[in-house]
Amino acid sequence: MKIAIASDHAGFPLKAALIPFLKKTGYEVSDQGTDSAEKAVDYPDFAAKASREVLAGRAEKAIIVCGSGVGACIAANKLEGIRAGLCHDTYSAHQGVEHDDMNVLCLGARIIGEALAFEIAAAFAAARFSGEERHLRRLKKIDELEKGF
Repeated sequence: MKIAIASDHAGFPLKAALIPFLKKTGYEVSDQGTDSAEKAVDYPDFAAKASREVLAGRAEKAIIVCGSGVGACIAANKLEGIRAGLCHDTYSAHQGVEHDDMNVLCLGARIIGEALAFEIAAAFAAARFSGEERHLRRLKKIDELEKGF
């Protein structure tokens, strides 16, 4: 499976650590930037880059890292078809995929450490949507909300 990953400057060190971890775990990783913690950049730009990889089918899932994870999550969810979740625990990371078909994981580099980020990313990447009727029904309602705007 291919995972797109992106960050702003605040998330860069954690993103840089996640890439080799994901590759070692067996995933193909597409780095969508940024390439430094030194130059301030805007998280919406990188949230959009990673999310568009998912929407275009070039990646199955994406991970976006910013300082808190909040801004990246808000930005990613503005793109129709993206279901981004901010997760700082493993349960939310896998349950968000299994029940809500979450396709983008957002992490806060100033909130969690590397070890926990690795566990969360692994739980997210390994999880699969259940496809159960109740979850499909709820996703349809989310799609209707999205299209209503």
